[in-house]
Amino acid sequence: MIFPQHLRVEDASHSGAARRLVASLCRELGFNEVHIGEAALLVTELATNLVKHTAGAGGDLIFCPLEEGGTTGLDIISLDQGPGIVNIGESLRDGHSTTGSLGGGLGAILRLSSVFDIFSVPGQGTAVLSRLWKNLPHPSSLKSPSTLTVGAVCLPVSGEQACGDAWAMKTGCDSTLFMLADGLGHGPDAAAASNLAVAIFEKYAPRSPEALLSLIHAGLRSTRGAAVAVAEVAFKERIVRFTGVGNLSGLIFSGGTSRQMVSSNGTAGVEARTILEFTYPWPEDALLVLHSDGIATHWSLADYPGLAIKHPSLIAGVLFRDYQRLRDDSAVVVVKAGGRAVGLT
Repeated sequence: MIFPQHLRVEDASHSGAARRLVASLCRELGFNEVHIGEAALLVTELATNLVKHTAGAGGDLIFCPLEEGGTTGLDIISLDQGPGIVNIGESLRDGHSTTGSLGGGLGAILRLSSVFDIFSVPGQGTAVLSRLWKNLPHPSSLKSPSTLTVGAVCLPVSGEQACGDAWAMKTGCDSTLFMLADGLGHGPDAAAASNLAVAIFEKYAPRSPEALLSLIHAGLRSTRGAAVAVAEVAFKERIVRFTGVGNLSGLIFSGGTSRQMVSSNGTAGVEARTILEFTYPWPEDALLVLHSDGIATHWSLADYPGLAIKHPSLIAGVLFRDYQRLRDDSAVVVVKAGGRAVGLT
């Protein structure tokens, strides 16, 4: 199992650490040496930009292994809260530079990426997504109405190796199930609870969200327990079925409005007096966000014009950047229509 990694970049020396980390991850994922070299070059550009363009504040690189259609890949997300980019199109042009460098940065990253996306607001910062596949070219551009694009950030609190948050998904013919678990506290015991929730989910899916949560509740009795949510996006019925216990958040965004899904009081594996399943509409433009309490709840996509149309991994990264609570593990899962990408948990 290959876990997501998080690296803080604050000075030029951190570029080397970023290169070594991405090379190690790519080797574990089975990338060949040519693609490992391209990944190292790409990450060097991202790390350099984090140092150059943030007035010394630096930023974060997040590495998320993923799987789709039988092949593996890596999402690399760069996040900063620097001055932002006024003209993104100009910044992607070869030879463009605002710092007197050769200006290869964003243009080179775009060329080396299988999937590339960027979101920047002047005065608020920049987020960049680069997705790399082990085998190229990859048919990730093929989409159908019955598939989903999924992105996630799931990281432990600073100082911990084990993450107490975990998520998983299972795709069927007519629907896709998602599960998010937040083990009580953090550290190895919290991770044991959330990882067991994933194992139970993967063993018994596909079943209804209510049935799956009941099985997870019974199966976690030997652990410290977890907050757990299960959501099912039913393509043909155009609905979302949702059930949850504990302080996890589930929201559906559509047409500029948001709807909070209902989660019951309790803790899976400890006490869950009521496990209720609710049904919500899934419009064609809908966006589903699930997150643990490691992400503050006072955010709104209305504060980020244009973010909702971006790749889900980029949306998850921006929410993590701006609303992570520094004393807890953090997980954000974002789902929208079109194309499928599965994160490795």
